[in-house]
Amino acid sequence: MNVKTLHKGNNCDFLFKDKMPEFLSKHEYTRQTIFFNNPPSIVGKMAVGGCKEGDGPVGKYLDKVHCEDKIGEKTFEKAEIDMLTEAATGAIKSSGIKKEDVDLFIAGDLLNQITSSSYVARDLGIPYAGIYSACSTMSEGLALASMMLNAGYFDNILCATVSHFATAERQYRYPLEYGCQRPPYAQWTVTGAGATLLSRGGNGPKITGATFGKVVDWGTNDLNNMGASMAPAAMSSLIAMFNDTGTEPDDFDLILTGDLGKLGSDILRKLMSEAGYPLGQNYIDCGNMVYGIDQKCYQGGSGCGCSATVVNSYVLDKVISGEYKKVAYFATGALMSAQSCYQGETIPCISHGVIIEA
Repeated sequence: MNVKTLHKGNNCDFLFKDKMPEFLSKHEYTRQTIFFNNPPSIVGKMAVGGCKEGDGPVGKYLDKVHCEDKIGEKTFEKAEIDMLTEAATGAIKSSGIKKEDVDLFIAGDLLNQITSSSYVARDLGIPYAGIYSACSTMSEGLALASMMLNAGYFDNILCATVSHFATAERQYRYPLEYGCQRPPYAQWTVTGAGATLLSRGGNGPKITGATFGKVVDWGTNDLNNMGASMAPAAMSSLIAMFNDTGTEPDDFDLILTGDLGKLGSDILRKLMSEAGYPLGQNYIDCGNMVYGIDQKCYQGGSGCGCSATVVNSYVLDKVISGEYKKVAYFATGALMSAQSCYQGETIPCISHGVIIEA
């Protein structure tokens, strides 16, 4: 895939100028990666997107595209619930496993009290573990599910997440009717849902390891600058994974973050290079993949649905076909509330990752 550059000449030097030397000198790495003796298989998946996502570079890989924002519902929130329901049931159907044989549903979203996921769980009738890790919810869910399956507690676990541009914008920023102007470093919340069904059996791609991230906060407090906020967390978790596994960036066919966007991924490249782990052509960010430059989405995509749709469409298709044999997927999340930044708080961020092998 040829991913177009959204902005050229982003200067990252003005951000975190003195933070990296302090991080390298003071940060102590502990073991953050778990290796699975009985790695679970990915046996089912589905990705659902909105019209803008369907028109982007990843659009042709999506299983379903909706070109009506409310999908026939009265509210955007109900449309978000519909998308997550569609992705969850579609992943089960694609696996060939009966719904009654799914032992656990792990899901989360961006709305207060993870309401979209809870309402979907109500209708699915599957035991439910609701989680919140902002835009890193998908990778956290996969990591937790893999641990449980590896230990033999369950046989089949469904992981899913969702976001919607309209619901996220009016919760975290402004009412849509306000029509506020976005700064050039902003990102566009992806309207989409992704679901993955993991099983102790099956012959699909395996999740062979998981890295749980630490909360990292380098002082950013701009709600629009998500990429810059989350880049240090992605750097911290990636370095931990490389240390724990004894690998280098070149040992992977694909290193995938989500969702730093163009600016955030530029910052991550700079930070990783300074840390001695330069990222090459095998690195890309989901937020930088989901939209093209002609779609005017600023620095790219964000939201829980960003990496969930990319992973459950383009990435896993490439793993299943054998084009990618080893993938490091590290989603990123900004853990602020809708009020915290207005009260003077900075943005704590996290990145969880899983290693997917064909």
